[in-house]
Amino acid sequence: MPLIDIVVMLMILAVGLGWLARRLDIPYPIALTLGGLALTFVPDLPTPRLDPDQILILVLPPILYHAALHTSWREFRLNLRAITMLAVGLVIFTTLALAAAAKFLLPDLPWVCCFVIGALLSPPDAVAATAVLSKLRIPRQVVAILEGESLLNDAAGLVVYKFAVAAALTGLFSLPSATAQFAGVGIGGILLGAVAGRIAVLLQARLRDPVIEIAFALTLPYVVYIVAEQVHVSGVLAVVTFGAVRAWYAPELYSPETRILAYGVWNVIVFIINSLVFILIGLQLSAVSGYSGISMDLLGAGVALAGAATLARFVWMFSAGGIPRQLIPALAAHKPTPS
Repeated sequence: MPLIDIVVMLMILAVGLGWLARRLDIPYPIALTLGGLALTFVPDLPTPRLDPDQILILVLPPILYHAALHTSWREFRLNLRAITMLAVGLVIFTTLALAAAAKFLLPDLPWVCCFVIGALLSPPDAVAATAVLSKLRIPRQVVAILEGESLLNDAAGLVVYKFAVAAALTGLFSLPSATAQFAGVGIGGILLGAVAGRIAVLLQARLRDPVIEIAFALTLPYVVYIVAEQVHVSGVLAVVTFGAVRAWYAPELYSPETRILAYGVWNVIVFIINSLVFILIGLQLSAVSGYSGISMDLLGAGVALAGAATLARFVWMFSAGGIPRQLIPALAAHKPTPS
């Protein structure tokens, strides 16, 4: 089956699942994930061959940019300590915990491969978390912390993942070198995003056509991400910083007509991308299982790793390094912002 036919089928399925989620009043990522998993049981389902690097470039920049545009940077700054502890500290801790769990569950698996698994699973999904929280009566400050975490944890997870893969391929790992590279990759991404954001603001001021302005905004996150990856800094942090700079100047850059049009365009694009991602997960799981059923041992290991990731978050929040004494006073120092 041609790729275009598969994409059209997936889009029809995404729209149907999105409508069903709205009717049932449940977060649409849950409905899309269940729909994607259901595809696993369809025999002889055509599965597109996906390049992981191309998928990251396709889906990450617009999602991160959209999230950065809608983030309250005042709340982000007030909760920076808590956000950093979750986005960096928790990701590293979860990676270590999942590596140990993977080694326990699959003793024949080399340690470096266990760390790769841990790095892949450590950052929680930002879209699903935000969508679920929007249905619950959660204090605005907690939502701000989790949304801030979601902007940064992918950067930490991707950097840790790259170090784990490099160690698996070369057999070499140096903690001081990795720490220095981690800091350099992060700082470099922030600086590149800030410079790119400022340049984009100067160029944006010369555009006066809403359609051209939106097309310009749609292209730039991809450009920033690709350039950042080419110079070996964090593309995630570059796009997030770029979006933050653009959001800061947005009130004076965009006309009301452009803001209304852009709001609808970005919401549709982000929904389509998220829908395809969740459904493609189901398709890839079907391919991995070889259409012959999923190994119960591997399925059990997957469920156990999911439980270990959840447990690691609770352990980090309530016991690691005296987190309650550091986190709670930081949160209590500011009055919650009304939702």
